Amino acid sequence: MSGAMRHHSTWSRRELLRRTCCGFGGVALSSLLADRAYAGLLRDGENPLSPRPTHFPASAERVIFLYMDGAPSQIDTFDPKPRLEKESGQPIGIKVPKTQFDDVGGILPSPWKFNQYGESGLWISDLFPHLSKHADDLCVVRSMTSKFPEHTNANYFLHTGSGLQGRPSMGSWLTYGLGSESSDLPGFIVLNGGLIPPGGLDNFNSGYLPASFQGSVFKRGAQPVANLNSTRDSKEVQRAKLDLLGDLDERALERAGSDGEVETAITNYELAFRMQAAVPELMDLSDETQLTKKIYGLEAPDPHTRTYGTMCLLARRLAERGVRFIELTCPGVGHDRWDQHQNLKQGHEDNARAVDHGISGLLTDLKARGLLDSTLVVFSGEFGRTPMAQGSDGRDHNPHGFSMWMAGGGVKAGQAYGSTDEYGYYAIENKMEMHDLHATMLHLLGLDHERLTYRFSSRDMRLTDVHGHVFHDLIA
Repeated sequence: MSGAMRHHSTWSRRELLRRTCCGFGGVALSSLLADRAYAGLLRDGENPLSPRPTHFPASAERVIFLYMDGAPSQIDTFDPKPRLEKESGQPIGIKVPKTQFDDVGGILPSPWKFNQYGESGLWISDLFPHLSKHADDLCVVRSMTSKFPEHTNANYFLHTGSGLQGRPSMGSWLTYGLGSESSDLPGFIVLNGGLIPPGGLDNFNSGYLPASFQGSVFKRGAQPVANLNSTRDSKEVQRAKLDLLGDLDERALERAGSDGEVETAITNYELAFRMQAAVPELMDLSDETQLTKKIYGLEAPDPHTRTYGTMCLLARRLAERGVRFIELTCPGVGHDRWDQHQNLKQGHEDNARAVDHGISGLLTDLKARGLLDSTLVVFSGEFGRTPMAQGSDGRDHNPHGFSMWMAGGGVKAGQAYGSTDEYGYYAIENKMEMHDLHATMLHLLGLDHERLTYRFSSRDMRLTDVHGHVFHDLIA
């Protein structure tokens, strides 16, 4: 094979189209450029995180995802089941599949009382005394389902629409489709409360999408990202080095042709430089009033409440700064997340105490600042839990019916949508699958889930794969 042929074999698809622009390749390229999903990535020199237009008018501009790692129990939080009290300790009266650990005891009633709140009369358990004040802001879905009963696969499914490792996270899809309104911060940020979920960082990865769209994990404390401060060089010297590096990369691109990885690296160098000024300003809460800090629980006696409250306050500050997708993970409270296979009462109470105050403060603050209408807040675990006991005082995994909620961003508030059976085991009315949730979220953000595609491995890939329906009953 000649040297020329060897050189041509290394051309990217994009470079091949560029060099054959006067022939058949030009026809293909013009077709691709007519599609915004491709054109946004194919224009030379464009920042991949630049804001892009929606498919249709959007209700929401951003997402704050309150991820409840480990799976809260639906029958102890938002889906009361009186039958459990009547049949306490008895075998469950319906046929159920094997559970994850197949250690099945009798019916276990909820240790907490439920009450109706707000004008909507939404049922919420005593686990959430602060959140219950926002009943009329919540759209509770009681009929969510998952395809996986194990944490790692279920986490991938919730985050990426696939139970397999390596697919892009929904935060990556959203920033790919819409870009970001922040020029100094990543478009997709994960605020790590202390627990990275089973499945690890691949829950926040960009998969086959360009690396610019992956989640940036911010740790707790004043230094949430590595190398935030330069210890050797002044800003001027850093700027000069960055300009030189960019110039060298641009020359390499001119010689070898366009390369998405190199272009992404250049973009990330520039963003990292700007973050050195933006992140310390973000983390400095001295400009927040004492009242604001109080409503987020920053003065609470429980350190985990203060941790999560601080994260919720940072989420609001990130929303104000134009970050497109913000995810919060849970703090470690001394139990295995919300995953209470035993000691349900203390485990759920400790986890709820950690997040309840901060979430209430977030909803209050977003509403007061006029941000809730344009911010979709999502609260969910990866599946639910069983109504019968595991052992004597725990609950096993249940993917067949569980609860989550959304607020703001154009959802129809003050409603409980869908239902499970009398035991709270199976979704039986308005059953909603994970692909449906993703399709509905994208719709609220102005994106058609069937049109938001990325060509990979000779196939148009999408977050919802070949599934998903928009649930218009959830939309105001």
